[in-house]
Amino acid sequence: MSGARLDAVTGAFSYSGAAIARELQARGRTVRTLTGHPERADGDGSIRAFRLAFDDSGALSAGLEGVDTLYNTYWIRFPHGTATFDNAVENSRRLFAAAREAGVRRVVHVSITHPDENSPYPYFRGKAAVERALRDVGISHAIARPAILFGGQGVLINNMAWLLRRIPVVAVGDAGTYRIRAIHIDDLARLCADLGERIDDAVLDAVGPQTLTFAELLDCIRSAVGSRARVVSVPGWSLVAITALLGVALRDRLLTGDEYRAMADGLADSDGPSTGRIVLTEWISAHADELGRSYANEISRHFAPAVRAGASKGSG
Repeated sequence: MSGARLDAVTGAFSYSGAAIARELQARGRTVRTLTGHPERADGDGSIRAFRLAFDDSGALSAGLEGVDTLYNTYWIRFPHGTATFDNAVENSRRLFAAAREAGVRRVVHVSITHPDENSPYPYFRGKAAVERALRDVGISHAIARPAILFGGQGVLINNMAWLLRRIPVVAVGDAGTYRIRAIHIDDLARLCADLGERIDDAVLDAVGPQTLTFAELLDCIRSAVGSRARVVSVPGWSLVAITALLGVALRDRLLTGDEYRAMADGLADSDGPSTGRIVLTEWISAHADELGRSYANEISRHFAPAVRAGASKGSG
C-alpha cells in the first residue's frame, strides 16, 4: 500500500464517507480521513485520522499534505446547537482553501440535487454557496448531487420501516404525490471514485434508476415488512407537527419543515440520467427482514459525545 495514491475523505468513519473510503481502498488507494471523530477509527488502522480542525488552517493543510484527491462529504442535515448552515458554508470554504494550500490535485464534493443560492430553503442555499466556493478556489473538481441515500446504515428507509412495524396509523403529507429519486450508498461511492479519476470539471446528479412517489415508497416498505399500519393523508403542515412530536419522544429530528416542503416542491427528484444501478424497491424487498428492527437516531449519531473506539459507528 505504500506506493498507492493517497486520497483523503472527510468523515470516513461515518455514512457516505465510509462507503467512499471502502470503494477507494478496493481500487488500491491509500486513504486518510479528516474527521470530527478521530476516536472512531477502525481497529485495523488502515485509515489514518486527522482532526477536521476548521479553526486551524495549518492543521487542515497538514492533514491534506501529499493528498491527490479530496472527497468531501462534510455538511449538516439541520442546525443543532452551535452548528448552523452558515457555519457549514464557512467551514467548507476553509477546507477548500486548505486543499489548495496543500497542493491537492482534485476535489470531489458531495452536494444535493437542485442547489440554488436563491432557494427559500437554507439547506439548498448553503449547498449552492459551497459549490460556488469550490469553483472559486481554482482546483480541478467534480460535484455529485444526490437527493436521498439508501443502503448500509442509512436512516430514512430504516426509520420508516421502524414506524410501520410499531404504530397502527402512519401519516403521509398531502397524499405523498411528490416524487423522489434515491441512490444506493455504494452507487454513490462508485460514482465519486470514478469522478476522482477524471481530469475535467464535472457536475452530475447522483440518482438511481427508479423514480417513486413518496406514497409508493411508503407502500413498498409497508408491504415488505408485513405492516398492517393504516396510511392516512394529512396536510403537510400537520405532518410536520406530527413528526416534531415524535421527534421529542425519540429525542431526534425525524423530518424538518424545510425538508418536507423541499420534497413536496420536487427537489428530491431529478430528470438526469441514472448514475446508479441498484433499484430501490428491489433493495427494500431483499432487506425486508432487517429493516426497522431498531431505530437509527440521527442526533445521537452526529451530535452525541463521541463513543470509544470500536463502538458502533454513526452515519454522516
